[in-house]
Amino acid sequence: MRRAMTKKVLAASMAVAMTMSIAACGDKPAASTSTEPAASASEDTSVVESTEPSVEEEVSKYTVLTDPATGEAYDLGGVTVTIRDWFTPDNFENPSDPQTDYEEARDEYREWIQETYNFKVHTVTMGDWGSGAQDFVDYVNAGGDDENYVWTIHSGDATLLSAAQTGLCYDLSTLDCLDFNDAKYTANGCHKLYSINGGIFGMHAGPAEPRTGIYFNKRLLTEAGVDPESIYDMQANDTWTWEEFEKILAQVQRDTDNDGTIDIWGIAVNEGVGTSAAVFSNGGKYVGQDADGKYTYEIESPETVEALEWILGIYQKYDWNGPVAEDGTAPSWDYYQGQFQNGGAAFCIDQQYCATPGNLFADMEDELGFAMFPKGPKGSLIQTAQDNVYVIPGCYDADKAWKCAFAFDTWNELVPGYEDYNPFVNTTRTGNFDERACTETVPLMGANSTIELQNLIPNNGDFMNGPFLWAIGPDTTQTISEILDGVRDIAKNYIDEANAGN
Repeated sequence: MRRAMTKKVLAASMAVAMTMSIAACGDKPAASTSTEPAASASEDTSVVESTEPSVEEEVSKYTVLTDPATGEAYDLGGVTVTIRDWFTPDNFENPSDPQTDYEEARDEYREWIQETYNFKVHTVTMGDWGSGAQDFVDYVNAGGDDENYVWTIHSGDATLLSAAQTGLCYDLSTLDCLDFNDAKYTANGCHKLYSINGGIFGMHAGPAEPRTGIYFNKRLLTEAGVDPESIYDMQANDTWTWEEFEKILAQVQRDTDNDGTIDIWGIAVNEGVGTSAAVFSNGGKYVGQDADGKYTYEIESPETVEALEWILGIYQKYDWNGPVAEDGTAPSWDYYQGQFQNGGAAFCIDQQYCATPGNLFADMEDELGFAMFPKGPKGSLIQTAQDNVYVIPGCYDADKAWKCAFAFDTWNELVPGYEDYNPFVNTTRTGNFDERACTETVPLMGANSTIELQNLIPNNGDFMNGPFLWAIGPDTTQTISEILDGVRDIAKNYIDEANAGN
């Protein structure tokens, strides 16, 4: 095990080094080359102590991590660490040119750490979104190889829980080069999702990706007498609540031609997504975790039940259940997106990517706003983070795992001078978003995120989807109590099974 790291700033000056070298050469002082006249006997030649430094010192703008055993910068021995995922192009040999000041500073910093600590990082696409977890399990079970991998797996993959419980993931809490109280880790809290049996088996560095929020059609709101900017104002002063949201829904839902049929609905929504947003916005959850790391059943907590009751009422009043074909065929699951795109609803509860280039809302003619989901009476403005998780194979020895972790940690350090930089602000600007969505909503989502533990429970879809989330919608005839009666036992059984490995 390596000793705890210490930090120091290296202050190096070529001028100092050259002065010391000259003073050390030969017994005689060097001949003067000055053209100034010598001082006369009558002149005061006493030495006056200067308040200025005699030599300029050059101080590094980066902090160097030093090995306590040597006092020198850590040396990883020229190792190449590969961060493998399913979305990053292989640019190891031909990196792309930086496009922004931030990217230029980031690339400069990453070049410096690789030179300073004698390692290389290679990011490369290997496998895909669905295969990542199983590829990882197969690799570790086979004993690994000579590569040094940090593995990317999509958020909430239940396969990873089993892998962590059975020793296939390296316990990151044993590596002294990782500090999970550091801002780059606390910004998303992903490591909390994989804190099992006193260890930490997964991590993510950087702000949480913006996910579920509420889109609003500014034209439709304005036509209904609602100032779209008022939503941002309420978000900014923390008064964007369920109550305020419902007031606006009642105002924007309209029969515009007086034929008795609603033409513009309050919301278009994937109800499963909307229900979860409501639950977490009220301080609720589906699965919790106690002090011993055991998972707990929380679907019937007061906060969760209150949210379920409220959102069911919202669906029944303001949510269209979609077009039905003449043969009685139900609409496709994503009908609500077309409804919003075509101006058939004032709001849409969905994820941030929907208005990024290449997605459905990117080319809408109407100007869109994008805010966080409003807060419930027992909650706050919050989103559930769904960031990818990074793991190190459990088959690696301590030295190999430490080098992988050190490389990952420094590679993802907050860039000096850009500690508050949120990359999702700029990527949001490439889509169909207004300025306040970019500069207000996206940073707020990154700062106010929580984790969803139910995704770690193996086979969680058996109790989370059909009998529960998908049963709550505009055409629901059951009460929330009746729905919970049908899901309680199966949910508790699956949670008990997950706890058997803890």
